[in-house]
Amino acid sequence: MFNLLWGILFVVVNFAFFLLCYRLFGKKGLYAWVGVATVIANIQVAKTIEMPLGIVMTLGNTMYVTLYMTSDLLNEKYGRSEARNAVWFGFFTLLMTTVIMQMVLMFEPQETDIAQSSLETIFGMMPRLALGSLTAYFISQFLDVRLYSWIRQYFSSSRQLWIRSNGSTMISSFVDTLIFCLIAFAGFYDLRVWTEILLTTYLSKFLLTAAGTPILYIARSFRFAEETEARRDTEARIDL
Repeated sequence: MFNLLWGILFVVVNFAFFLLCYRLFGKKGLYAWVGVATVIANIQVAKTIEMPLGIVMTLGNTMYVTLYMTSDLLNEKYGRSEARNAVWFGFFTLLMTTVIMQMVLMFEPQETDIAQSSLETIFGMMPRLALGSLTAYFISQFLDVRLYSWIRQYFSSSRQLWIRSNGSTMISSFVDTLIFCLIAFAGFYDLRVWTEILLTTYLSKFLLTAAGTPILYIARSFRFAEETEARRDTEARIDL
């Protein structure tokens, strides 16, 4: 029961930081969030927890959902091109982190070093996790951007943001979960545990996506002075 209650608080804190990052730093904050979230999510996913009823799941799902929220928000407010750029930025961040940390592990530690074993525990699985994550991230995030734009053609009203966001994310997050679990965990866990991780991971993403919908509406309402001025300048040039 503790994990469930703590998990609810954990989700609230993650969503609050997502909103705060955007409120304080605008579009640049969304790019920063993508960079941080891709790394943190891939560290968290190495930890397996047990929820009530003996349900086994990995951490990292909340951070992954905020990545979809970020790309959807960028697509909604700034266009498909900005959303694609953010996906590329996240891909680069994860690739860079993986390469650098594997090089760090190759250094021979000094006799009194206390960090090597801990770093190996955290990042030792990262090549396989990163391969799964990079592949899943690359495919699912670009799929999400494309699906969001496609759904927007049919549900373009500002009130229909929930349809665009939930529709694109729930499909692309299933693709993400399936690809990641196949690459990262197939053979590492037995079939029962692997299937449980797959289903619980997707179910948690499904619920988190729904829970994050009000957060997207709040974020979309944010207005920034520099963006308003840029929009006015563009409109003025068009009028000329």
